[in-house]
Amino acid sequence: MIYIYYSYLSEENHESLLKNDLPQFPADYQEKINRFQRWQDAQLSLLGRILLFKGVKETYKQKPEAKEIIQTLYNKPYFEDNSVLFNISHSGEIVVCALSDEHEIGIDVEIITNIETADFKSQMTQKEWDKIVLSSNKKEAFFDYWTQKEAVLKAQGHGLIIPLKSFEILDNTTKINEEKYYLTEVKIDEKYKCHLSLKNDISEIYLKKITL
Repeated sequence: MIYIYYSYLSEENHESLLKNDLPQFPADYQEKINRFQRWQDAQLSLLGRILLFKGVKETYKQKPEAKEIIQTLYNKPYFEDNSVLFNISHSGEIVVCALSDEHEIGIDVEIITNIETADFKSQMTQKEWDKIVLSSNKKEAFFDYWTQKEAVLKAQGHGLIIPLKSFEILDNTTKINEEKYYLTEVKIDEKYKCHLSLKNDISEIYLKKITL
């Protein structure tokens, strides 16, 4: 089972989050949040950590505040004891956090915006680009591929040092260095695209909206 927690930004609740939720985190993390110039940026980061801690407590009955979060050489955060694996993404006004106690996971959410998709042609394989061009909704098709590729890279763990064009998404699967990755769409909001990826077939997802 993969657990996904998500939440929306709220300017109305921002001061409350800083007062009541931020103090539970380490001092260096509090300093990081307080350095943000825009409340939106501060809250996006803070919500990710709040969702992570809430998910660990509710789902796995563990104490996340007793765990140290460190980063891999490729800047992917993880709990030092590896008891719970997680990945966080945010875009627009949504933050998502995916958790598992078995598999390395990657999740990516993107708000569907009016971008020039042609600017990103070099990031797609020819087959992927052909499908985007032939789609009745090119924008949605592009963000489908984009979130799939980002989710795979986050699950794989090396990030953008692996070119997006170097692997191809086919029937919700792909391979990187002969390792197979599975994908599934996570339907949260019609204004967004979101995909989840891991090395095992994705059978069950528990999706929970958190209102803070």
